[in-house]
Amino acid sequence: MPDRDSRAFVPSPDEILDVIGTTDDETTTCRELAALLFRALCDAVAVDLVREGGRVERVAVAGATALLRPPVPTARPAVRAVDDGHPLRSWILRPGGPPVHGLSVALARHGTSYGNLLAVRTGAAFADREAAALHFAARVAALHIGHARRLAATESVALNLQRALVSDPGRPHPNLLIAGRYLPVGSSALVGGDWYETVRLHFGRTLLVVGDVMGHGLDAAVDMNAYRSTLREVASTDLAPHRVLRQLDALVAEDAGRRPATCLLVRVDPGRGTAVYASAGHLPPAVFAADGTGRLLDVPVGPPLGTGLGGYESAAHPLAEDETLLMYTDGLVERRGEDIDVSLARLTALRVPAAGTVADAADAIVTGLDALHAEDDVAVLAARIRSRPPHP
Repeated sequence: MPDRDSRAFVPSPDEILDVIGTTDDETTTCRELAALLFRALCDAVAVDLVREGGRVERVAVAGATALLRPPVPTARPAVRAVDDGHPLRSWILRPGGPPVHGLSVALARHGTSYGNLLAVRTGAAFADREAAALHFAARVAALHIGHARRLAATESVALNLQRALVSDPGRPHPNLLIAGRYLPVGSSALVGGDWYETVRLHFGRTLLVVGDVMGHGLDAAVDMNAYRSTLREVASTDLAPHRVLRQLDALVAEDAGRRPATCLLVRVDPGRGTAVYASAGHLPPAVFAADGTGRLLDVPVGPPLGTGLGGYESAAHPLAEDETLLMYTDGLVERRGEDIDVSLARLTALRVPAAGTVADAADAIVTGLDALHAEDDVAVLAARIRSRPPHP
């Protein structure tokens, strides 16, 4: 056992604030708490959290774990301090042997208890200054744990909203095959405003949409839903894609609280084998030929939606039955520190299965660009004109 007197120091409030709560992960916070107190004041530390349903889980330990067996009080526990109605309790462990002192501190803030801190050491009992430092460290940890749980709850709401919206796009005409993919950046990451949509138009045409609301979290997901609803209403008037963007931009600009967004519209006409494109600050679409080779399309790019600047234009390109159109958000291709031209070249260098379905093509692109490990959310929409059976 180390010589506690030669090793112990009482961390200052600033030191505690610097070390505990460096991430938004509650388990990491508990491990930081245990590591700091073991280095400073204790021979062993354990942190228990109360999980859903009241289950208690030990999430962090440090030091001599043999000392962390259940306490055996030899006398009435002494109250050392009180915060939010939760006392510090101390006792002597293992009567008859070397003195081993334990201190229990509730991880609690404003009436909510998240768990408990157990600090144990041999030799001298915890002095008042040491008990106060333990108490302050527990309060700091509880503050960060509460923040982490509120953040996780917000992320869960946003992610569920995002998945529900993206998983239920409108139905295209039967003459158009589509496959959509939505990949959040990670289970603990803030959800963004990536989305895709399809809108049936007259004369067998379908409007395809991919958009990306700037920012992350619940607000971005809510704004994404608002964009989607407004676009459906505007697109139902069967305007040209650039005029849809113009009206959508004007409507959004009237709401100062709405976040800007990029958006790509493609109106596909299977009967004519053409597609009309319009972009509001979005990355260019790609088309993969029957042999699996890809190319980017030249589409005029206007400002993001919500600026009120307008200036959108449309461009038409042929789309053959054996070609696959790909629309996507920037998370699919962009990589930190990399020029966007390099990122887009990686996309067009992919080869999609020549004999596969449109879903196979979407999966090949997502896999080929390792979208599961992307640095941002990814939304992908692939489309292909349904082949018409030959006339008898």
